[in-house]
Amino acid sequence: MSENHVSCLAFGQAVIGPPGSGKTTYCFGMQEFMSRIGRKVAVVNLDPANEGTPYQCAVDISELITLADVMDNLKLGPNGGLIYCMEYLEANFDWLQEKLAKLKGHYFLFDCPGQVELCTHHGALKNVFAQLAKWNFRLAAVHLVDSHYCTDPGKFISVLCTSLSTMLHVELPHVNVLSKMDLIEQYGKLAFNLDYYTEVLDLSYLVDHLATDPFFKNYRRLNEKLVEVIEDYSLVSFVPLNVQDKESMRRVMQAVDKANGYSFGDSEQRSLEALMSAAVGADFHFTSTLAVQEKYVQPQEKTVEQEAMEI
Repeated sequence: MSENHVSCLAFGQAVIGPPGSGKTTYCFGMQEFMSRIGRKVAVVNLDPANEGTPYQCAVDISELITLADVMDNLKLGPNGGLIYCMEYLEANFDWLQEKLAKLKGHYFLFDCPGQVELCTHHGALKNVFAQLAKWNFRLAAVHLVDSHYCTDPGKFISVLCTSLSTMLHVELPHVNVLSKMDLIEQYGKLAFNLDYYTEVLDLSYLVDHLATDPFFKNYRRLNEKLVEVIEDYSLVSFVPLNVQDKESMRRVMQAVDKANGYSFGDSEQRSLEALMSAAVGADFHFTSTLAVQEKYVQPQEKTVEQEAMEI
């Protein structure tokens, strides 16, 4: 590989996730965090439904097309409108290439639409990422999911299925993130320790816990098969995140830098120990996850599982 080719590489993050998972807030927080450690960061808004972004936007898709205009002129709903917008962007790559060419030397954050179909089975957004790869962008997908889904076993299995489907469809190095950790127990208590959810440990316990619910008891075989698919692939794990916590942001940044290859470059000073740790995958997250649990999860004398068994 020539030196010229290496020098024109651009690194970045494709920030994806369902509506309301905190993508725009994440981009704003990560832009601030990275700017303070010396990185030149450019945020690219690819969400045509995004209005009044809190971050400084280097490229905005609203200059090309907006969801409101599409819905008004083509009489489409929000879902159909978003798909049309992404297909329109796909047909106008020259506009995007011209905008990005002015930002050489920057680290990129792509704020993507929140429509789940775009990340699970529709091809438009995937094709945008593929085109960026042809332009020498080395991206990692950062998939945000609300952490409070961990408190509901049924919703957590659904989140695992969505995350797995997204990983297989998008075809990028992937970091799944449990966002809004400070609100994790807003809707209920965790049945197990936090590392059970972040590392996606033996899910048979989750199926057993789900079976204590009279409604889900009838769907035990279905849940067992879904869990079996998730465990057979063994791809999904999560990094906990609270955007307002610097240490939490640092852990996510390190995971993404390892995924997209930025940590192996020479843009910033790095220690040999950190490089070797990333190279052999020797990042042990148990201690950090335990610290997050102590900070955000209220201790209880009995777990939800134990209480359910007594009932």
